Amino acid sequence: MITHPVLSGARQVVTLARRRCRCASLSVAGILLALAGVTALSGCARAGGRAAATRVTVAGSTSVTPFAEQLAEEFMRKRPGVQVNIQGIGSSAGIQATETGAADVGMSSRALNQEEVRELHPVLVALDAMAIIAHPDNPVRNVALPQLRRIFAGEIRNWRMLGGRDAPITLVNREAGSGARGAFEELVMGKGGSPLDYRSIRQGSQGAVRAVVEGDPNAVGYVSSGVLTPGVRALHVDGVAPTAEEAVAGRYKLVRPFLFVLRRGEAPVGLARDYIGYVLSKEGQETLVHSGLIAAPKEALPWKD
Repeated sequence: MITHPVLSGARQVVTLARRRCRCASLSVAGILLALAGVTALSGCARAGGRAAATRVTVAGSTSVTPFAEQLAEEFMRKRPGVQVNIQGIGSSAGIQATETGAADVGMSSRALNQEEVRELHPVLVALDAMAIIAHPDNPVRNVALPQLRRIFAGEIRNWRMLGGRDAPITLVNREAGSGARGAFEELVMGKGGSPLDYRSIRQGSQGAVRAVVEGDPNAVGYVSSGVLTPGVRALHVDGVAPTAEEAVAGRYKLVRPFLFVLRRGEAPVGLARDYIGYVLSKEGQETLVHSGLIAAPKEALPWKD
């Protein structure tokens, strides 16, 4: 039985977070402008009658992107002639793209806030155990959650304070507006807690965070447990490993939702509906589980077939 509070269904995902997005408006505006251009071209093609049935744009979280791409490839092999265009532009940008219609479906790796829920409907497609990663040569294997909070607040700045080497800690964060960063702030730093240390390195994707940690024996960052590689080590948090099994059992606490986002009041149609249906199907969910994620509760389906 699923016991973790995040795993109790889509309704709790909607109410899980009540935070406002922190995003760089200029960069988001640029992304939306580019997507609008693509949408305009698609609109011209739709006048011909065929493009609407053969192309769908899914945009948002760079954490969700590699999994959405994998599922899109599987889906397109089953449906020759259609195109599922996955755009990793960040959760907040994807949410805004969905609101404006620049994207057919958004992707988010954080729960929607109160303002967003008024306009958008979240579809829970999977859950992710967020992994805290360090270099494999780092002797530190475990951190307590309060220690982790102090590390990323810049209060613990040397590995020696954690039983490691006498070496400065290199902090690696995600950029503002990232769903991963928003989820980390909520799960680790806490509501009203200390802000993330401004001196940290900021990266635009999970792959970039992982690459920095792979190349720096003193670095620490956070990524989806589904993208772990031998080049990094996932630290235990409060003595618990970031695995799907530990998360489902409720022992590992750093769990975040992976969402598709739809405009409220508009049920998905055509190719968008078919792709979402495939992601939520037994086959799609098995792919996500094999990739290290946690299957979505069945009640996440926002419409009845």
